[in-house]
Amino acid sequence: MLDISDPQSLAIAKAVAVSAWIVLILAAERAVPAVSRRGGWPRIFRNAGLFAVNIGLSRLAVIPITVLAAGMTLDWRPTWLDGGWALLLDLLVLDLWIYFWHRANHAIPFLWRFHEIHHLDEFLDASSAVRFHAGEVLLSAAVRAAVIILLDIPLASVLAFETLVLVSAVFQHSNVRLPARLERALSRVIVTPSIHWVHHHAVRHDTDSNYGNTLSIWDRIFATLSPTPRTPEMAIGVERAHDDGFWLLLIRPFRPRGDGGRD
Repeated sequence: MLDISDPQSLAIAKAVAVSAWIVLILAAERAVPAVSRRGGWPRIFRNAGLFAVNIGLSRLAVIPITVLAAGMTLDWRPTWLDGGWALLLDLLVLDLWIYFWHRANHAIPFLWRFHEIHHLDEFLDASSAVRFHAGEVLLSAAVRAAVIILLDIPLASVLAFETLVLVSAVFQHSNVRLPARLERALSRVIVTPSIHWVHHHAVRHDTDSNYGNTLSIWDRIFATLSPTPRTPEMAIGVERAHDDGFWLLLIRPFRPRGDGGRD
């Protein structure tokens, strides 16, 4: 049985679940790809390397921070706010929070330095969903801890949300071809690859749009949904910037800005 008070147990369970989901989606991508070109194995290894760093970071810092925050909540939640409806409300609130956090990562130059590592990927597939700089992961964990404390969100809701975030992210970044009618129907409620690939378009106007993580309604409500359609030839990445090797990606946020920077 999973012990939610044990950071190491949580990290292992999360890593196994996410890895299995990524393998499943990667297989689907090769069976029914939306875009026939491939990103190449070097970028897969870069993405996997960043994921490995963050697995270690999760065990050492992210999970302990989250568990600590859940134990320090302001305890204002009424007793009737419990059960399935409370969980759904928590997931909705956290999804709205991550929408605004994502927007902040694009709007604030300091945060963009770290988030840019995710966007420098020049092709998208399931591995892109776990390609994040360790600095962004730590910053996100710290800000989310404050949200957990202030909004009195229980650890069970946070764990459910983390699972939802990862499942959604792998799906959104995937190169799986969905029937057009199905994707259109899904996109009215959730973020689909057709929506999220536009967010990774190497044109800043589109990159600074489509911020939703799970629900697509936030972009509609706050008028940040791009009208640009996804096309097979759409360039992925960051304007005036190119992907780097693994070690260069790790130090890139701390280097002086050149073309492609937002400082």
